[in-house]
Amino acid sequence: MSAIIIVLIILVVLVFIALIKTIQVIPQASAAIVERFGRYTRTLNAGLNIVVPFIDSIRNRIDLREQVVPFPPQPVITQDNLVVNIDTVIYYQVTDARAATYEVASYIQAIEQLTVTTLRNIIGGMDLERTLTSREEINAALRGVLDEATGKWGIRVNRVELKAIEPPTSIQDSMEKQMRADRDKRAAILTAEGIRQSQILTAEGEKQSAILRAEGEAKAAALRAEGEAQAVRTVFEAIHAGDPDQKLLSYQYLQMLPKIAEGDANKLWIVPSEIGDALKGLSGAMGNFGAMGGGSAPVAAPRREQPPID
Repeated sequence: MSAIIIVLIILVVLVFIALIKTIQVIPQASAAIVERFGRYTRTLNAGLNIVVPFIDSIRNRIDLREQVVPFPPQPVITQDNLVVNIDTVIYYQVTDARAATYEVASYIQAIEQLTVTTLRNIIGGMDLERTLTSREEINAALRGVLDEATGKWGIRVNRVELKAIEPPTSIQDSMEKQMRADRDKRAAILTAEGIRQSQILTAEGEKQSAILRAEGEAKAAALRAEGEAQAVRTVFEAIHAGDPDQKLLSYQYLQMLPKIAEGDANKLWIVPSEIGDALKGLSGAMGNFGAMGGGSAPVAAPRREQPPID
């Protein structure tokens, strides 16, 4: 009786194990490779799948989502014989689980080695300066080679990115010095340009100021001349309107003589011939005034004797 119970228990366990092996649940965005007696039978897609227990076996489970794999820095020699370290990142996706399982032993390692080889071929045809400034060109060329080579492995390379390009330390120091010199040069050029613009604006301002000042002085001189001319015309018209006689003119002429002699620079001045007529007119006027009894005649100044000339 106990033996029958033990057999039943064993049968139940075997049935349970068979059920577990029969029902295979594959997660979303995944695939499983089924082999029967070591030979590929089919690929299980996402969902509930039934297999023959103890005959069919799961060879490999593959993630069909896009994968990101960073590769360690790889030394690469440029065309001008400089060694640079380049970090790369590959974005790939498995499109055929069967090919990824049977066409290549390890597609991750295969992609890494292919990336290093292709990168060395591409960088070997570029100098350092072009390598540092041609990331997009390198990415496009690397992606084209990888996509073509990995197509038969059931893998699609979506993107290839260069994380960093590190030249030797000595080259980095030289590049930093060159960049610093370029920045100093640009700063000096901008400073000189600013000074030049400032001087140009200052000169333009002084020019405009001088022009305006000259125009103002010319207008002021014209206005002064016009005013003096108007004053002369007014005096001339007033004199002619008053009709002065010779006596008044002679008296006014004598009053102007001291003003003519004023100033330290007037060492010599010439008496015009008309002063005689003025004096005669003035003497006549004074004589008439004395004859009319208006006062005593002017007394002549005593004559000073000239010393004899030896």
